[in-house]
Amino acid sequence: MGNGVKEGPVGLREDAEAVLSSSVSSKRDPRQVLSSLLSGALAGALAKTAVAPLDRTKIIFQVSSKRFSAKEAFRVLYYTYLNEGFLSLWRGNSATMVRVVPYAAIQFSAHEEYKRILGRYYGFRGEALPPWPRLFAGALAGMTAASLTYPLDLVRARMAVTPKEMYSNIFHVFIRISREEGMKTLYHGFTPTLLGVIPYAGLSFFTYETLKSLHREYSGRLQPYPFERMIFGACAGLIGQSASYPLDVVRRRMQTAGVTGYPRASIACTLRTIVREEGAVRGLYKGLSMNWLKGPIAVGISFTTFDLMQILLRHLQS
Repeated sequence: MGNGVKEGPVGLREDAEAVLSSSVSSKRDPRQVLSSLLSGALAGALAKTAVAPLDRTKIIFQVSSKRFSAKEAFRVLYYTYLNEGFLSLWRGNSATMVRVVPYAAIQFSAHEEYKRILGRYYGFRGEALPPWPRLFAGALAGMTAASLTYPLDLVRARMAVTPKEMYSNIFHVFIRISREEGMKTLYHGFTPTLLGVIPYAGLSFFTYETLKSLHREYSGRLQPYPFERMIFGACAGLIGQSASYPLDVVRRRMQTAGVTGYPRASIACTLRTIVREEGAVRGLYKGLSMNWLKGPIAVGISFTTFDLMQILLRHLQS
């Protein structure tokens, strides 16, 4: 597999062809759905664990008025390690896994299903979708996953920005929020999340699928090598996260308002507060340079893992 499909066995090449065409075929086998769910879950878990320390640091800056710089970010990482220990860099990652495993599983599986539905609607069965349906499928997949897993995202953000003494575990966060702030708080910040995931997921899937399609067209190879998938995924992550980043800052502020001293407010009010206190660029794009480091890595790992797992599982099934 490390050498790519081109140099692998004939059976593996046929599996790759089946993966390519099954996503837009008229009917999906239940095993294909299960394969997508398992592949997506593993892809999300590996990607998020790899960048968890950087993600936690980014959230700390997003929810505070502290000015971001690479030097300050690494200082936060270093002092967190000194004061709380090495594993504290992954604090909140258990909540991340509880969220990201179902999120990634749903998103990737939903994406395959939406590609199939849109392919049937536009008459592109067994072929790559044209650009607009490709973008639409990614956006719908992101919206579906975000809608079903949002409370877990809020819990992850709370655990990332609070000391260990405040919340001992995931269940403790749910209990305290429901008792002290009300159940509605679990969906506080959901609107900017949904608005942000449309360009993020849409552009990420669109970019990745487009680069793979161009690769097939100009290289003559059916499937890219793993390192090429990583590059395609990195480009997809860079574009998707850059387009949706201001809304990511807004949702983090809204999610953590109850524990960071900021009053709860609407999207518009939160935006005005950030711009007034920190400036439009410095406030709304705070931590973006760190996202340019962690985002491409995470998305590259995620897309590559999903594709290779799909090929492997189909090979094992046959």
